[in-house]
Amino acid sequence: MKQPSWMKKAAGLCLVCLLTCLYVQAQNPKPFVIPELKEWTGKKGSFAPTGQTRIAYEGEALKAVALQFAQDYEALCGQKLEVVAGKARKGDIGLALKKDKKLGKEGYAIQIGDKVSVTAPEAVGVFWATRTLLQMSEQSEDRQLPQGKITDWPDYAVRGFMMDCGRKFIPMDYLRDFARIMAYYKMNTFQIHLNDNGFKQYFENDWNKTYSAFRLECETFPGLTARDGHYTKAEFRDFQKEAAAQYVEVIPEIDAPAHTLAFSHYKPELGSQKYGMDHFDLSNPEVYTFMDALFKEYLEGEDPVFCGPRVNIGTDEYSNKDKEVVEQFRAFTDHYIKYVESFGKQACMWGALTHAKGETPVKSENVIMNAWYNGYAEPKEMVEQGYKLISMPDGLLYIVPAAGYYYDYLNTEYLYENWTPAHVANVVFEEKDPAILGGMFAVWNDHVGNGISVKDIHHRAYPALQTLSAKMWDGINVTVPYAEFIEKSQALSEAPGVNQLAKWGEPNSLVLEQAAVKPGDALAYPEVGYDYTVEFDIAAADEAPGTELFRSPNAVFYLSDPISQKLGFARDGYLYTFNYQFFPGEKARVAISGNSTSTTLKVNGKVVGQLDTRTIYHGKEAKTDIRVVPTLVFPLQKAGNFKAKVTNLKVYNYIK
Repeated sequence: MKQPSWMKKAAGLCLVCLLTCLYVQAQNPKPFVIPELKEWTGKKGSFAPTGQTRIAYEGEALKAVALQFAQDYEALCGQKLEVVAGKARKGDIGLALKKDKKLGKEGYAIQIGDKVSVTAPEAVGVFWATRTLLQMSEQSEDRQLPQGKITDWPDYAVRGFMMDCGRKFIPMDYLRDFARIMAYYKMNTFQIHLNDNGFKQYFENDWNKTYSAFRLECETFPGLTARDGHYTKAEFRDFQKEAAAQYVEVIPEIDAPAHTLAFSHYKPELGSQKYGMDHFDLSNPEVYTFMDALFKEYLEGEDPVFCGPRVNIGTDEYSNKDKEVVEQFRAFTDHYIKYVESFGKQACMWGALTHAKGETPVKSENVIMNAWYNGYAEPKEMVEQGYKLISMPDGLLYIVPAAGYYYDYLNTEYLYENWTPAHVANVVFEEKDPAILGGMFAVWNDHVGNGISVKDIHHRAYPALQTLSAKMWDGINVTVPYAEFIEKSQALSEAPGVNQLAKWGEPNSLVLEQAAVKPGDALAYPEVGYDYTVEFDIAAADEAPGTELFRSPNAVFYLSDPISQKLGFARDGYLYTFNYQFFPGEKARVAISGNSTSTTLKVNGKVVGQLDTRTIYHGKEAKTDIRVVPTLVFPLQKAGNFKAKVTNLKVYNYIK
């Protein structure tokens, strides 16, 4: 019987649908990386690196990128790849420069077949491509890469983070690690806030007692440099160059004419009696003499201390109580924009010119403004004046650890689903508006002395960085649901060779076990981060004050603390003590557990000490009380010189 035509058409359509489904099923799905890939065309099969796989680079401009890629691949994947000059052959990973207007300055393309071919218009794009390949590789046990084609580029040129090093000293080793983390997630701008001060109300309302710090070595003004932590000029210069080699620009910031208590502590006549000693007296010509000399020390010479292309001059939160001081503030701002430019640098500054509306002209051409609070600088108005903006609205992107205002941890779900750099608080620009250079989030260590550690800061900043990396690169183009993004983000490293969170092993597992710990032993891990439990048996002895159980570069745990001879720990200049000590000869099972808010001591299964985040009342005038945070990332790197017998050590990456 002859088949009706409609049946033939239906059969044909079914065959097409079946073949299409089979074809789609055969294609590799889009790989998960942060930030998300703009375009992916999947193919069938995978590229499997072998012992013969090489990294082949074409042109001297890519040699440094190839060497860095090889170093990072070995750190991440445990395999050393040979680096060679020339074209890639089958089984190689090839790096080459190739013009492509679609990709812009930082974009790149990757073809994954029987070899991996990376091309980009500039070396920076090739470098970002290697970050993509590293993230893809670390998610596969055998380091295989799915075959397909990637085309990727950022929507925004500035993808940044700002660290307040003024109110809390942030060690250089950590800054270096954080720059590596930024590079791994294609974040490219790292602003370092070098001076600041605490709030007077927490220091008996006495400016002389209020904490302040300037963090750079200074020869022009001996004694200005903070004694409790600073950077030498040589190490700060090296830090910028090391970051730049990974395409992260460090923007140093000296903040004035407010936030300047470190300068008026050094030279009191610079401070304002009218507006507060953390304000410069802008009617005093010595302010200009001082600041000119200070900036000059770091900007002059063939190899200046501030060696990058941009410098931030501060200029935020000064009083606008009367017209005269507003005009003085505007004149100060204009002077230091031009002064920094006279050394060949581009000037960046905080937005304040709506707050300081006046008649004195302030240069706007080729000037970058951090748009942080629209009441201080209305974004549309600033763009009309000619400024380029970095979007960093305080109500969304400010972390102030344990302060009780702004965010302790950013609302990453809201940011992921709603924010892009085009959103400057409630003012929304068109996506990729050329006036919006990009975005930046910030950590402000407002509450000096609140016990927050560098590890606590990292615990807050790192998840925010992962989320904002996606939003600053892709804008509105993220497609991975937030829950899936968070789940998969946990599987990625912070960066090759970097583990500031001190996470080890599979979730909820025993990560370290040692039958006995002898004095001076080096353990397998340097430390273990939140959440954790460290258990051991002890036969106690009469220990000298200051006897250490374990130490790491970041912390010490005492069997006998230096003051009370009780169990305790020290980190970041703080000493915390449990109200507990052992009798000589006492035998016990000890467990210490810690999370991001507290540290707990158990002896024989009973809680004998618990150090929780607590509030210290500072009176009505303070408005916000100080919350003190007694946390510990537990040190394990080296055992101390103790007399006790310590056995049956177990370290878990969860709280038991």
